[in-house]
Amino acid sequence: MNITLCSFGFKHGHPQADLVWDVRFLPNPFWTPALKAHTGLEEEVACYVLENESGARFLALLEPLLLFLLGEYAAQGRESVTLAVGCTGGKHRSVAVVEHLLAFLAQKGREAQVFHRDIDKE
Repeated sequence: MNITLCSFGFKHGHPQADLVWDVRFLPNPFWTPALKAHTGLEEEVACYVLENESGARFLALLEPLLLFLLGEYAAQGRESVTLAVGCTGGKHRSVAVVEHLLAFLAQKGREAQVFHRDIDKE
């Protein structure tokens, strides 16, 4: 199965996807001056977003759900699945989550392609 993970910013519109998750509830690095200019590709930003109570709980719920859904789609003969993860601007939180999911899927022996649609937008 071809898996595509896409990060995006809601303020730039929704992408076409099979599944869309809104992660605007996670801590927002935009409001932290030292992190604002950086992206979710950077470890410091990813840690800020994911290494807290909300981030840890979200990932603990999301990871098994994602594996379940991928298994169900595969059982139905789906050849591809696109998962879009959105935050406000598409630069911090959604990017960090997509990168985490990419690594998680790799640990499970699954390949995925990543597209950070809005990472360079203001």
